[in-house]
Amino acid sequence: VIKIGMLHSSPVINSVIKSLNKIKIKKIILDPVMVAKGGAKLVDKKSIQILKNNLIKKTSLITPNIPEAEILSNTKISNEEDMIFAAKKLLNLGAKNVLIKGGHLNSKIVTDIFVNKNEIAKFRSKRFNTKNTHGTGCTLSSAIATFYSCGKTLKKSCEMAINYVNHA
Repeated sequence: VIKIGMLHSSPVINSVIKSLNKIKIKKIILDPVMVAKGGAKLVDKKSIQILKNNLIKKTSLITPNIPEAEILSNTKISNEEDMIFAAKKLLNLGAKNVLIKGGHLNSKIVTDIFVNKNEIAKFRSKRFNTKNTHGTGCTLSSAIATFYSCGKTLKKSCEMAINYVNHA
């Protein structure tokens, strides 16, 4: 499995796409790191377009947080229904599976939503009252890739990875 994190420029994204075309790996997890914790965009519009038009369709799973899903789907997300709507828009862009991470919604329970053309699954977790959340999305997508590489389904890999990060 290949796990892709932040791709900060269009030349980097194009290089990754070119490499993926050469090696023909089918199991690819994309964590589209595009927004800093404070809300600042980390990539430009051209990079976002290349990601949307060329890279998403090559992946097995895309794992945006809510601000990233809003940018990629051009949808405002305020609740779980909006998360599902945005995930379906990402499927229309060519994503095969989407896990939108719900930590940015203001609630005591965090709901991460897994969507593909056949199913919708909600993973609910207790919110931890901590400021030490930097890197949890990267850890999550890496854990998903690890479980997926061991032969688990993507849905089960998401469930196990969420559990892993929560225990950490």
